[in-house]
Amino acid sequence: MPSFTFARGNATTLLSLPLYAFGRLASVFVRRRDALWVFACGSGIGEGALALYRHARAADPALRLVWLARDRDELVRAGELGLTAVLRSGWRGFRMTLRARVIVVTHGLGDANRFGTHGAFIVQLWHGIPLKRIQLDSPATFRGALPARMLRALYRKNTARLGLVPAASEVSAVRLRSAFGLPAERVVVTGDPRDDVVLEPSGPTRALLADGIGDYGSARIILFAPTWRDGDADPVVPTAAEWEAIAAFLEANDSVLVLRPHPHGVGDYRTGAAVSSRIRMLSADVQNDINPVLSAVDVLVTDYSSIAFDFALLGRPTAFLAPDAENYAATRGLYEPYREFSGGNEVATWAGLLALLVDPVALDRLAGHAVHLAATHHEYRDGRNTERVYAELLTRLGGQA
Repeated sequence: MPSFTFARGNATTLLSLPLYAFGRLASVFVRRRDALWVFACGSGIGEGALALYRHARAADPALRLVWLARDRDELVRAGELGLTAVLRSGWRGFRMTLRARVIVVTHGLGDANRFGTHGAFIVQLWHGIPLKRIQLDSPATFRGALPARMLRALYRKNTARLGLVPAASEVSAVRLRSAFGLPAERVVVTGDPRDDVVLEPSGPTRALLADGIGDYGSARIILFAPTWRDGDADPVVPTAAEWEAIAAFLEANDSVLVLRPHPHGVGDYRTGAAVSSRIRMLSADVQNDINPVLSAVDVLVTDYSSIAFDFALLGRPTAFLAPDAENYAATRGLYEPYREFSGGNEVATWAGLLALLVDPVALDRLAGHAVHLAATHHEYRDGRNTERVYAELLTRLGGQA
């Protein structure tokens, strides 16, 4: 059973309409504090929200910054990281959200306490450069019991409240403006704060990756990170025979395959780890934000995930395993033809993938395409995206950048 689908999320939102009304009424009587900013991330502590929290804390100690934790485990981890935090779903989380001048999210208003967001300046640090259609651009967004027209109106009402949406490039900005239904001036090309960490030195990230998967010495690291299919099963879970072939390949080529299923994905990859010690699981429970370990990865394997754009900053090979490319593009929708995204390098089977990964010429071609993706989709590659977002935010608030 998938942990989240659009239909389930839409149903929850509709059932919560009375609480939205209460929060809007409360916002009339509660004054927002200019120096109070709250931060949250739908996937846990990390992404651009954490980067901006840390930068703002260093830039202006007078700000009161609060992380809104999803649960008590995240609350504990926030404390270990030195973040001031409260539970987003509790009374304190509601009050903090209701009083905050700035609310920073990465997925949606539900990252924060959604009932206290009315009237705040909302920064949407979207969790990746869009390839698949999102929000208002995707028919999948409006799955549920109510007519799509009604759901679309609710989404548009919420997205209209966004004050700032940073983008990695003008290509990404065009997609985000369309997806959120926003005017050009609210979607600004600053670079994506979540990508600054990708460009940090690889030494510390190799140690961080080892914390998640165990010691791997000097072996080549191949990261497999498929995308989410809105409750549909992942079509590339290896068969027993494929696991054996993968294990033999890894042994012969001194490599480790790190499996990173999407947190909401449907498919069991745990069998692989039982086949070979060179097959390791790195679940979202262990490393919720994957970007901090990307510079430790030698080769990425994905399908439609925006992780390909993040990893492209490193100029290393990205292979595309996508047996359902035609169906996925038809049902979910893509902002560009899939073959432009993959460079025409996609394969449909694990056998085809392993053949690519053992071919030096093919690997060079895959690395060259990654360089092309980075040049096309990243305006800045200097590790200062968070700094630019912070300066833009201060300008929007009327402060001095």
